[in-house]
Amino acid sequence: MVAADVLSYSVAAAVSLWVLSGSVLQSSSTLAIIALTVVVAIPVHYLIGLYASIVRYMGVGLLAIGLKATLVVSAIVGAACFFLSLTQAPVRVGVVFWAISLILVVGSRSAARIFLSRRNRNREPVIVYGAGQGGAQLTEALLSSDAYLPVALVDQKSGLHGTRIQGLRVYPSTALEDIIATTGATGVLLAIPSASRRRRRQVLQRLSEFPVHVQTMPEIKDIVSGKARVDDITDVDVEDLLGRDSVPPNPELLGASVTGKSVMVTGAGGSIGSELCRQILSLNPARLVCFELSEAALYSIDRELKTIVARSNSDCEVVALLGSAHHQKRVREALEVFKVQTIYHAAAYKHVPIVEQNLFEGLHNNVFGTLHTARAAAAAGVETFVLISTDKAVNPANVMGATKRFAELILQAFDSDSDSMRCCMVRFGNVLESSGSVVPLFKEQIRNGGPVTVTHRDIIRYFMTIPEAAQLVIQAASMAKGGDVFVLDMGEPVRIADLAHRMINLMGLSVQDEENPHGDIEIQYIGLRPAEKLFEELMIGSNVHGTEHPRIMRADEDSLTQEILSQLLDDLAEASDQLDYDRARDILMRAVKEYTPDNGIDDLVWVRKTGSDTGSEGDTVVDFPTRNS
Repeated sequence: MVAADVLSYSVAAAVSLWVLSGSVLQSSSTLAIIALTVVVAIPVHYLIGLYASIVRYMGVGLLAIGLKATLVVSAIVGAACFFLSLTQAPVRVGVVFWAISLILVVGSRSAARIFLSRRNRNREPVIVYGAGQGGAQLTEALLSSDAYLPVALVDQKSGLHGTRIQGLRVYPSTALEDIIATTGATGVLLAIPSASRRRRRQVLQRLSEFPVHVQTMPEIKDIVSGKARVDDITDVDVEDLLGRDSVPPNPELLGASVTGKSVMVTGAGGSIGSELCRQILSLNPARLVCFELSEAALYSIDRELKTIVARSNSDCEVVALLGSAHHQKRVREALEVFKVQTIYHAAAYKHVPIVEQNLFEGLHNNVFGTLHTARAAAAAGVETFVLISTDKAVNPANVMGATKRFAELILQAFDSDSDSMRCCMVRFGNVLESSGSVVPLFKEQIRNGGPVTVTHRDIIRYFMTIPEAAQLVIQAASMAKGGDVFVLDMGEPVRIADLAHRMINLMGLSVQDEENPHGDIEIQYIGLRPAEKLFEELMIGSNVHGTEHPRIMRADEDSLTQEILSQLLDDLAEASDQLDYDRARDILMRAVKEYTPDNGIDDLVWVRKTGSDTGSEGDTVVDFPTRNS
């Protein structure tokens, strides 16, 4: 750069003198002025910092620093020419000299930057999708990176087609196939950070047709807040593939049961429980009690929440308590000591095959855990009790779903007998990225080279993001009148086989099947697991009403009388104490009349003990009188 600057200033001095003189210059005065400019320019550049900047990574700041440096040099040279009488028109010489030197100094560095940024042939050629501000910033950042080489930009706005950004042409999205073929691009980087989730989903569906690895830049809000940089490229978030645009929350509903209150979350370290804690904390409760059985999970969420409190200067007291929801005395003491007013009961076993193979543990945690927590809450004077339920509680085919429906029946009965504690349940389907979800499983299988395992070609599931589910749960609780069964609008169901195909394609890989035997990743259909359903439902009947929130519905469903429920619980406790598997499942079927399993008892201990893999035949289901909720 020093050599380039010497040449640039020499040429600028000679040309400016030649332009203004109109004749051949005297060699002595020309050489004196050239020598003067070089002697002045190099120290000025050094002091201003031009030689401290790495040319390859100089961005728009190059023009500003180049403008400053050449202006200072031109002013010094012009003044010297005036006082030393080296030229008859020092002001004009200085102005022309400044203009030419600016072009040469900045131009030489720009040319070097372009050369250096594009000469590395090991960089992955990529297409930037989006030619707005985000695309321009991303392209500039990538040109200075070592990993990616942008070769073109794509945008759907016709006004941008044919224009150039950082020297790269902007093409319509319809030209993607041709661009990939001509440039050899192996990846597409999404640069539409402000686009709605629906818009991003449409783009991703289009891109999944091409053999390219699709990645994305962070959202604008994360860039502005400092959580991410423009060039923090990550794999496509499955939320963009499956999610939908969220409805802005109702501030009054969000804070009604939380703001200024003492709140407890059971299962606070789980996927839903931890997100509930984060969102509750943002609503300024007086106290947040995190109740969790897992020490590791409790430690993690406690540390995270206390960090948030410290950064935001919040007055909320965060309390981390180890304990089981099954331990009624422990729960009651905690509720009384910390004067809890609202409790979100998220503690539960939720994995269908695991609960199916561990019958009594599922009963203890999901049924008796809910029962004992509700009893403790009623005795401690809790105002609002919210049960986190599941779509698998509707017409359940497995133990997990049946135990969650039993938990709903317990809360409905408690509400009918309590004048002080409102009880409600919030039902929703699968949440993305939760433990045990197919999404992280598919990601892991794809990274390992496959195969991707799908239980059935036609299996479908509802999906919702964890933050949206938690937000809707908090709002639903504020609308509870007592005994309510709230159902969240999960949108359209997703065919799991289609999800697997899209995830493979968006990773730049192809599906290996009969039509493409040389593909990268095979999809294997392994068959439904015990007690697994092809599809899930959200409501038992059709008696559903809207609420103040467009994504929250209220369902009117049957419930058991307190007397019948008490008898069932006593019988179930007795069967549990005696480890009587047949009787326990029979009682579960009698309590939850919609529970019609098509498999036997699959508890691993029972199967090994009996040497059988089928349950009792001819289980009798007794219809008890019900009371409409």
